[in-house]
Amino acid sequence: MLHGSCLCQGVAFEIDGTVIDLLYCHCSMCRKAHGSAFRARGKVKASEFRWVRGEELVRYFESSAGQHRSFCSVCGSSLITRFDEKPRVLGLALGVLDDDPVNRPICHVHVGSKAPWHEITDGLPQFEQNPTAPVPPQGAA
Repeated sequence: MLHGSCLCQGVAFEIDGTVIDLLYCHCSMCRKAHGSAFRARGKVKASEFRWVRGEELVRYFESSAGQHRSFCSVCGSSLITRFDEKPRVLGLALGVLDDDPVNRPICHVHVGSKAPWHEITDGLPQFEQNPTAPVPPQGAA
């Protein structure tokens, strides 16, 4: 069981499953939504996610057609993203996890629009856009 919460602790959630497809997204929307050089994110099954408290504080913003980013209406912490075309999957902002998701990010996406002041210094694969095929873990054949 993984736990997560917002900055003010008004919103909390649990994940009874695994966070998968962890990556760093450098697109301008993620940079603006997180106030940072990139967004660290993963995916969880919607059926394995549940609000523990504060669901009434959660607000949604449709940042792209069919993509609804959520945040705490009190402190502004980014939480999850719902996808109209994939209702069984949620995007998860990794920064709000209180526990170690065990898996680690495997790549950087949308580096074609990364912040010009940020230098990527790790050895993870980098993609100009978001690859359409799953990316194998580093070192996999």
